[in-house]
Amino acid sequence: MKYQAILKWLIPLIGLLALVAACVGLFYQTDGQPFAYTNHRGETVTINGHGLYYWDTVSTVAQMQGNDVITLAVGLPLLVISTWLAFRGSLRGRLLLTGTLGFFLYTYMSMSMLTAYNALFLIYVALFGLSLYAFVLSMMSFDLTDLPRHFSSRLPRGWIAGLLFLIGAFLLMAWLGRIMPTLFQNQMPALENTTTLVIQAMDLVLIVPLAVIAGVLLLRRSAWGYLLASVFVMKAITMGLAVSTMAINQSLQGVPESGAIAIPFLVITALNLVMVVLLLRNMQESDTPQFA
Repeated sequence: MKYQAILKWLIPLIGLLALVAACVGLFYQTDGQPFAYTNHRGETVTINGHGLYYWDTVSTVAQMQGNDVITLAVGLPLLVISTWLAFRGSLRGRLLLTGTLGFFLYTYMSMSMLTAYNALFLIYVALFGLSLYAFVLSMMSFDLTDLPRHFSSRLPRGWIAGLLFLIGAFLLMAWLGRIMPTLFQNQMPALENTTTLVIQAMDLVLIVPLAVIAGVLLLRRSAWGYLLASVFVMKAITMGLAVSTMAINQSLQGVPESGAIAIPFLVITALNLVMVVLLLRNMQESDTPQFA
């Protein structure tokens, strides 16, 4: 694997720091109780009031701790397994590793910008930076001139592209549906004591265009299409699980209507699992052509 010498240093650091961040987020507790707070915009929220996420709202903490659970239960095991496979020369392992690094990149980009300042701020920033450079190097490790021949002509490119378009359209409509009405009414959307809509900005800039571009290029049998689509569906599994867990945790904390959010993301996760299986079944590892 190209850039393995650098990645063998970056990836263990990502794993170690993510383990620390997730464990502290879940298990570090201090005395205190949630309390109501009215911010400068006149929005009344409930501040968590204890633990690492002391200054975040109860709703936000439920989301972040749900993400911590997925990091420990899914993200880190995937990072270990995919790294082992990738360093052994497995194409499937390299694609899985790149998608997993995408999960860590997205997670700690959002944590760096969205979480109220706490003692782990520099760890979030380090994870953001390490994941970014590891993701870029992992993407650069693929030989695009050779990649398409590793995929079977029987690969259901239309179904995979259709799912990518569906995810992009769902996120686009969900976030614009939240933003546009408040713009027309000259009102402020619910910001949960943050200064702006960080996740919505990230999704509208990164995830939605990537889903559309990957789908179009895959339909055109472009090498970039095979790479971006493969990485996207593998990353989308962890994204769907994380958002579903966040929503379920919010529901358990009494946040209104949060349980319903889990349903579409669980469906997205299931569909992405199916597409990953189809990708893996229609992919060869060896250099000897096997697919017509």
